[in-house]
Amino acid sequence: MSKTSAQVSLYPLRSAHVSPVVEQALRVFRAHGLSVRPGDMSTLVSGDHEDVFKSLKELFDQAARQGDVVMVVTLSNACPMSEAPASQDL
Repeated sequence: MSKTSAQVSLYPLRSAHVSPVVEQALRVFRAHGLSVRPGDMSTLVSGDHEDVFKSLKELFDQAARQGDVVMVVTLSNACPMSEAPASQDL
């Protein structure tokens, strides 16, 4: 299957702490075998097309069970992630 990249921003609403939701997102992406690069405002992920879409659905479903959430996603099959080391900072 083809490679897909996504830029994902996840915003839990009316929540005092966003870190648990963001940390869960990183676990979901990694569990699907995606390359993950967290950033200050969004996370870049890349991998097999099906794995990217499955992880996005799983992430949204898990976050929505915890409360109201907004998720913004930009998808591309033409913008590969560079090979620079991924940061672990959020």
